[in-house]
Amino acid sequence: MMLLRHSLGSSDPLPLTTHLVLNGTIITEAPSLKGAKILALPAEPGSWKFIATVVAGIYALGQTPQNSVLGHLMTSAYDYVVSETLGFHVDFAKTLGQQYEEAKKLNIDVKPQDQERFDAVIEKCELSIKKMHRPIIISESAKTATITPTIYGRAAPFSSALNFETFEYIDITERSSNPVDIYGRVSSYNSNTYKGRIFVPDEGRPIPFELADSARDIKSVGLIAQSLVANAISRDGSGFFFCRGFRNISRSGRLKGYLIIDVQLESIFL
Repeated sequence: MMLLRHSLGSSDPLPLTTHLVLNGTIITEAPSLKGAKILALPAEPGSWKFIATVVAGIYALGQTPQNSVLGHLMTSAYDYVVSETLGFHVDFAKTLGQQYEEAKKLNIDVKPQDQERFDAVIEKCELSIKKMHRPIIISESAKTATITPTIYGRAAPFSSALNFETFEYIDITERSSNPVDIYGRVSSYNSNTYKGRIFVPDEGRPIPFELADSARDIKSVGLIAQSLVANAISRDGSGFFFCRGFRNISRSGRLKGYLIIDVQLESIFL
């Protein structure tokens, strides 16, 4: 068994992330979790803090190297989902990507998942992560909250703490009155939802986007797909394109994403 302990306000995102890592599929609710159990202790007296333990029965007790790697993989997956939801960028390739490679070397039977899959989990977990802020926003019994995984006695708190600013980031979205010109290349895309992420050099990170109805035609979607493929097979700077869209921002002005209304291979906007 592998034990992974978390101190958090709600365990809802945990089973969805755990299921994706262990089974390679996306579920919409906790009862559908397979291959593991989540044991949640009652909250400490006079506190909203509680501990949830993930018990994954795919390895026998004593296989410490494999269990440790799997534990770190599950922790990184959960960190990615929470941090990206709160507006903190996590380099997917340097975290989960590298850990999947390590798991492969140790013959751990987990199928590597791409960024698109984890982004789909993020969409499903946003409301639950918003509810984690209740002690900060509703009862005002806390100013911050941290998530602290513990694997074999070693604690490593997530770098992204929950506070009033992260609540506002999730809760409030304002849209720019005028569209802006965007130059970047696609790092992930879901053809079912028309959502993905576009790496924008000016921002220095991948930014979530959604294609508006006006940009869901065959030509526009084709350019999005071409950029995604070019980005996946080449690191020489190919796959960049121009588009125009509205900025979705938090109340504090942080960029949350784009609503893309037009896509072009070359700039016709400037």
